[in-house]
Amino acid sequence: MKKKIIYSAALCLISWGFSACNRDLLSPIPQTSVSDASAFSTVSRVQTQLLSLYGSANATNIGGLKDGNLYGGRYVVYGDIRGEDFINETGNLITGSDVWAENPTNSATAVATLWNAGYLTINKCNIFLDGMAAGGATVVGADLGKQYVAEAKLIRGLVYYSLLQYYARPYADGSGSKPGLPLRLSGIKGAGQSDLVRSSVADVYAQVLKDLNEAETDLPSKYTAASDNVTRAHKNTAIALKTRVYLSMQNYASVVTEANKMVSATAPFSSPANVANALQPDITAVFTTYTTPESIFSMPMTGTAGDNPGTQNQLAYYYSPTPANGGVGNGEFSLNPNGIIANTGWKSTDKRRSFIKQSGTTTVKNWLNKYKTASPYTDYVPVIRYAEVLLNLAEAKVRTSNTVDAQAVALLNAVRNRSDAATTFTAASFAAPTDLINAILTERRIEFLGEGLRNNDLMRLLQTIPAKGTAQAKAPTDNGYIWPISASELALNKLATDN
Repeated sequence: MKKKIIYSAALCLISWGFSACNRDLLSPIPQTSVSDASAFSTVSRVQTQLLSLYGSANATNIGGLKDGNLYGGRYVVYGDIRGEDFINETGNLITGSDVWAENPTNSATAVATLWNAGYLTINKCNIFLDGMAAGGATVVGADLGKQYVAEAKLIRGLVYYSLLQYYARPYADGSGSKPGLPLRLSGIKGAGQSDLVRSSVADVYAQVLKDLNEAETDLPSKYTAASDNVTRAHKNTAIALKTRVYLSMQNYASVVTEANKMVSATAPFSSPANVANALQPDITAVFTTYTTPESIFSMPMTGTAGDNPGTQNQLAYYYSPTPANGGVGNGEFSLNPNGIIANTGWKSTDKRRSFIKQSGTTTVKNWLNKYKTASPYTDYVPVIRYAEVLLNLAEAKVRTSNTVDAQAVALLNAVRNRSDAATTFTAASFAAPTDLINAILTERRIEFLGEGLRNNDLMRLLQTIPAKGTAQAKAPTDNGYIWPISASELALNKLATDN
């Protein structure tokens, strides 16, 4: 029987092109590799394949959600530096200076590596799902089989959603009618399988929601270990991500429907079912004790060789000043003094101000200190927190009712009061529903600074990307508002079109 290396040679076809791989498929198979004939032959092997979908990309694991160019670091970084709250300090194209300046090209590092990491992970999920359908589910049994398939679908849905935020027009621009992404739903294992037209934005979102809905059905309600409730998908993970997806589609009624599954009607807000997700009393604890019930889904970092993303990917590397200035990173991006830190409503006594660190002698700069650990950078990377679900619901309640909704005010207060006990909003604080919406959007910028959500918020509302430093503003009609399609995709996929 002809053997194919699962996840390796085949995945190079959607990577950097054939030059990145050994073109000779007759080369001897390494003794440590697993052929697709046996990758799903035992319970242990199926579990290993599943967990690799979450993992980092390294010499033994090609693709995975924790790839340094995906949710291991850079995807989150790009989400913030496209906005107005950071200033580029190094001019380094490798670490995103062109992303910050809003002018990356088809072959730019960010454009190419994010696309590559995303589709490697999608293809890995597809190969896993194909293998489960071909017999893997029988090997592990019906219940585990459903759960494992659900985990793979959630990861695939998350990655497709994430790529949409950079490479496709926002859903609000034409109700999803614009070109989206090539929607690959079966595994690529050989040459000649890369040609595929771009599906519409609406069709890709429909697939994302299909994956997340099916995942919710078959995922476990919770795990025994607290760490698994943060680092592996469960029902609330799918629900929380759906609130984000529907918010990006401006389907606010569905945001409310989903959020109500895991947000109690009144304060103190918590999840009434599944994992007991809730805000933590101290925001700083969320970024030191990584497995609290507030962290719905995070990428764990252990310091084990090969487990963490490679160099120039880690969040602390980007946001903390150089060690000579008392930090732990490389000082790639400082905080914009005219950005959200200048907001007068963000009081000096707010605990979230403790995430801002000053350094420098001649020129004093502000840096984000949410991610504090030195190399090998073992801070967990947040994917979604309970605070986001609360603010997603708050915004959706106002937009669906067009009122200064009482629950929305209470949800906003829950997030603000946790860090700033001296500030309490009332209905009288807002003259109109738009004022409450603006307050919620401001709270998002404060609460999720450095967590990658700013780009999503600008895109979903078709807002101009503000100017900052030497970078000019980018309006929704401007070239570069969304990224070009990766040059590697255009070279390999003859049916692909550029933005």
